[in-house]
Amino acid sequence: MPQTLSTREANLFRSVIRHYEDKQYKRGLKAAEQILKKNPKHADTMSMKALILNAQGQPDEAFALAKEALTIDMKSHICWHVYGILYRTAKNFDEAIKAYKFALKLEPDSQQIQRDLAILQIQMRDYQGYVQSRLQMLKARPQIRQNWTALAVAYHLEGNLQEAENILSTYEKSLNAPPSKTDVENSEAVLYKNSIIAESGEVARALEHLENDAKNSLDRLGFLELRAKYLAELGKKEDATKAYRALIDRNPDHTEYYWDLLKVLDIPDSDAAAKQAVFDEYADKYPRCDAARRLPLDFLTGDQFRTAAKSYLARMFDKGVPSTFANLKHLYSDASKKAALPALAEEYLAGHKANAGAQANGDSSKGEGAALYFLAQHYNYHLSRDLAKALEYVEKAIQLDPKSVDFHQTRARIYKHQGDAPKAAEAMDQARLLDTRDRYINSKAAKYQLRNNENEKALTTMGLFTRAETPGGPLADLVDMQCLWFLSEDGEAWERRGNLAMALKRFHTIYNIFDIWQEDQFDFHSFSLRKGQIRAYIDMVRWEDRLREHPLYARAALDAARVYLGLYDRPQNANGSNGVNGDGAADGGDAAAEKKKAAKKAKKEAQKAEREAAEKTAKQDPNKTTVKGKEEDTKKKDDDPNGLKLLATTDPLGEATKFLVPVLQFAPKNIDGQIAGFEVYIRRKKYLLALRCLNAALSLDKAHPKAQEQVTRFQQAVKPVLSSLPPKVQEIIKSEFTAASL
Repeated sequence: MPQTLSTREANLFRSVIRHYEDKQYKRGLKAAEQILKKNPKHADTMSMKALILNAQGQPDEAFALAKEALTIDMKSHICWHVYGILYRTAKNFDEAIKAYKFALKLEPDSQQIQRDLAILQIQMRDYQGYVQSRLQMLKARPQIRQNWTALAVAYHLEGNLQEAENILSTYEKSLNAPPSKTDVENSEAVLYKNSIIAESGEVARALEHLENDAKNSLDRLGFLELRAKYLAELGKKEDATKAYRALIDRNPDHTEYYWDLLKVLDIPDSDAAAKQAVFDEYADKYPRCDAARRLPLDFLTGDQFRTAAKSYLARMFDKGVPSTFANLKHLYSDASKKAALPALAEEYLAGHKANAGAQANGDSSKGEGAALYFLAQHYNYHLSRDLAKALEYVEKAIQLDPKSVDFHQTRARIYKHQGDAPKAAEAMDQARLLDTRDRYINSKAAKYQLRNNENEKALTTMGLFTRAETPGGPLADLVDMQCLWFLSEDGEAWERRGNLAMALKRFHTIYNIFDIWQEDQFDFHSFSLRKGQIRAYIDMVRWEDRLREHPLYARAALDAARVYLGLYDRPQNANGSNGVNGDGAADGGDAAAEKKKAAKKAKKEAQKAEREAAEKTAKQDPNKTTVKGKEEDTKKKDDDPNGLKLLATTDPLGEATKFLVPVLQFAPKNIDGQIAGFEVYIRRKKYLLALRCLNAALSLDKAHPKAQEQVTRFQQAVKPVLSSLPPKVQEIIKSEFTAASL
């Protein structure tokens, strides 16, 4: 039988809830202890105490206390709700949903439990359950617009576009007075409804709705773009032409508007003169516009191209635009244009020298300097590479302007392409010293240092732009900032140095960051509805579904899989000091000693950073040290800073699979991912999965040497055991493995 609290203790219980919500965990715990002192079997208080303990980083104690509370009072919705919250924080979402549903049976009118359940359902992409939860919330509070919008979103994500539109229309009809024209939430809801109509394929009705109901939308650019798009799709080319011209007038440097305008003008692809006339019109109308001058270079050929390109290059060189080559390098897929552009740059240089070599406006980065910079980049580019010439031109540019960061940076890139990593790192650091306030060049210098396996130096360089007060030093701040490129490069550098433990630590950090991005949706499921930003929310949900398509995730996953495959094939690599490869006999005693020395140094630096952080915390004013701060420090404490536990895994193939499965699922056209998948599955004797990866790799590039090698290996692995496999597996292998005869 549950205990009943007195009035005083009931007020104290409410203060426990309030302290928990305000994150004043110490006070909440103290109040809970006061209640339990007189009522030791009060299940609700025990549950709230468990919630506070969990927030303080004590999940085991919290779960034990919550289970004990449930045994005392199985019919308490608070106990079941807390139990669900504990499972949610432990990322056991299925159990959390079960607990929420049980709590809801006991307290059907609880909006908080219903909301928590709905958020968890959309997080898990349980769209049917989400629809039911949102429907119940709407029935309970139909006067709130958010509930109507949320139900429409639920139907939309479930794929029921008609019902989503009906819900929004029903709410609009229920309004006694039209919303204010400055109502942002209404403006977004109208455009959201319009996007649903368009998504259902009814473009004509979408246009009608846009012009009638959304004409006063606060998102004017979105309105104009949708209107132009609908007009073009419906074949109303005259109106579409006016719409796209209005958009160009609004933003003359938006390249897509020009191509869309050419489509609705019905200008044939072969009529270069007519297309050129359109661009010339806007080049004259907007003298500072770059797009109208650059885009014609995509379709012009022969003398017309040379004339337009000469004018464009002269304009860019005179202005000293650093991105000129970046704007034009896509043209290098055409051999004639690739040959014409450097010739025109040489002509410009010759003409510039004939004019006594005067610099434009006295700035050496303009005129001759800009042309030399362009030519250096041209010969450094992989489609037109001549590194000797590239170095010659960049040295001339540096003589003109010794303080140009861009020139020094390009010289470092040339050294990199020559394969001289130490010299490239040194040159990039020289570029950094020319402008120590530039975060970009600072990051570039650190990247080149990592490519030269200078992990410690790179971290020091990055530390120039991190927060000095962050506990754990620059690395901790970079992890908090989710700096994926640095973690990826750092991990690869540690791998090259033989410190596999630190390499795995970095790759797992990247994996965890993507998990954090996945979990970050929790906040937006309610926030986006509250702010009325529905279209952005739908885009976010769909983006999250493809999250691990990100190239940096694929890179880290392939790196981690390579390390784990090496550990499986050569288990002795996991026995080296601090994760350093122990193959001293193969690499030579000096190399092994050097690797151990580097690993030891890294360990000392990590320990030093921890000591400094501890000393800094100790020196803080005790009156300013909050309980919340202590809890954050506890959560941030890393029990494996050097990756030794990761290296000591007993299931390297299982860890490799964890990294690779998202790559195979979301980036199936990544041939390196398919090749790595085969390597893992063939070792695990998962022959059907290995065959699927092999067939996918062959379909992407049949001539790939690694794929061809894997064909032979698959045949050799399967042939001896084929007869012992289940009949269905034998049948699939014989029908799918067509690359060679078994």
